Amino acid sequence: MRIPFLSFTPQHGPLREEILAAIAEVYDKQWYVLGDQVREFEAAYARYNQVNYCVGVANGLDALHLALKALRVGPGDEVLVPSNTYIATWLAISFVEATPVPVEPDAATYNLDPARLEAAITPRTKGIMPVHLYGQACAMGPIMAIAERHGLWVVEDNAQAQGAAWEGGLTGSFGAVNGTSFYPGKNLGALGDAGAVTTNSSELAAQIQTLRNYGSQQKYYNEVIGYNSRLDELQAAVLNVKLPHLAAWSQQRQEIAGLYKQHLTGLGDLVLPAVATGATHVYHLYVVRTQFRGALQKHLAEQGIGTLIHYPVPPHLQQAYVHLDMKNGAFPIAEELAATSLSLPMWPGMQPEHISAVASAINLFFAEFIK
Repeated sequence: MRIPFLSFTPQHGPLREEILAAIAEVYDKQWYVLGDQVREFEAAYARYNQVNYCVGVANGLDALHLALKALRVGPGDEVLVPSNTYIATWLAISFVEATPVPVEPDAATYNLDPARLEAAITPRTKGIMPVHLYGQACAMGPIMAIAERHGLWVVEDNAQAQGAAWEGGLTGSFGAVNGTSFYPGKNLGALGDAGAVTTNSSELAAQIQTLRNYGSQQKYYNEVIGYNSRLDELQAAVLNVKLPHLAAWSQQRQEIAGLYKQHLTGLGDLVLPAVATGATHVYHLYVVRTQFRGALQKHLAEQGIGTLIHYPVPPHLQQAYVHLDMKNGAFPIAEELAATSLSLPMWPGMQPEHISAVASAINLFFAEFIK
């Protein structure tokens, strides 16, 4: 049995005709930019995310970038950011010429550790950008309390956790303004790049609507220097079809994670995902850890099982950030995660026999090769 790391077939197959009909409707209507489909999706996603406003943009990185622009972050400012996130979180900060200040994660949940935040705050700190990594909600209560105490804003990176919650509040609803991604592989994925900003502020929503459209609210009249970062009508049409299914897909992900836990608990040195009290996890990724990561990945590949590494190099060690002069060893938790993490197959529609096959291969690895 060959098991890919990700398969869209179980999601897209049943929705094929409905998605193609939605695309055909856009095609026939001949309104391809900022039309009814985008407005419909923005309203629907705002309701889903329990916020007042959603602004569709071209991708998740743009969502974070425009959020920071709307908050007037700029040169000389510092933003606290996880040391172990995907580099897009840092890039958004760099785009506004501010400085990312890494903070180590909780070693159990891999999310930003609130206990480490205050030590990183300086007079130049403007805000905190927590990332709901792999699909688990950050500890937003303590993070928001620290931000309020120090007069900082919060921008959530919610690209991997649509539908996750912290003590009943949905990710993407806590911060002043928040960014998410609908890249195809996300829990709610388009058929190409797409993203959105969520906020309860009418002022910030209006600013981002202006920034995404060349700095213009009225055609050919430009109030500010803006960008071309608009959610495409075709992608919005696809997302309108898929959004009503997101809750069921998230439940399937949680059930798959439960089966993995049953099969893999107590196996070798394998560390399974830990969910914090107060948090829910929608398992964008199912990430395990082992000191034998390379050998295990090779073994699984030989068994026809796809895996990926999220992420092999932490941002502070990327060539792009060599100018920050952060050496190997500066953030040991992030570096340990980068060296030991392995993402197992995870997609709605996986069957129990898929999970059993993955687990059997991992059991074989530890039984036969690791003594």
